[in-house]
Amino acid sequence: MKNIFIDINILVDIFANREPFVFKSLTIYNLAIKNKIQLHCSSNTITTLHYILKKSISEEKTRLALEHVIKYVTVIPVDIAIIKKSLKSSHKDFEDAIQIISAQSINTMDCIITRDLKDYKNAEINVFTPDEFLNTITK
Repeated sequence: MKNIFIDINILVDIFANREPFVFKSLTIYNLAIKNKIQLHCSSNTITTLHYILKKSISEEKTRLALEHVIKYVTVIPVDIAIIKKSLKSSHKDFEDAIQIISAQSINTMDCIITRDLKDYKNAEINVFTPDEFLNTITK
């Protein structure tokens, strides 16, 4: 089974129903629900997702969304080792470094999926947009 790290923008697309991105992002998420892939995100993603979603949906719906996420997405704890590696990394943006180092902390991570490729251009792991990823699995 493929191990996929998903960027927060993919989860926001799904739970905030952001057009025109929701369909492709939801297609990827549904692959995890069907146990075709294993999705991962950092623990920072969960807190940031709460912050973003509560601006557009109720607190109750936000918490239900987070419960759904943690049911189907493996949450990688951002620990002191990840923080130290991120601080010493060559990545210009610290938040992006946390995400990249979190993804790389899982030896079997196959790729990162994001709509913001520029944020991950120096990642030492394959990075795909949702379109690109879906094209790789349908071949």
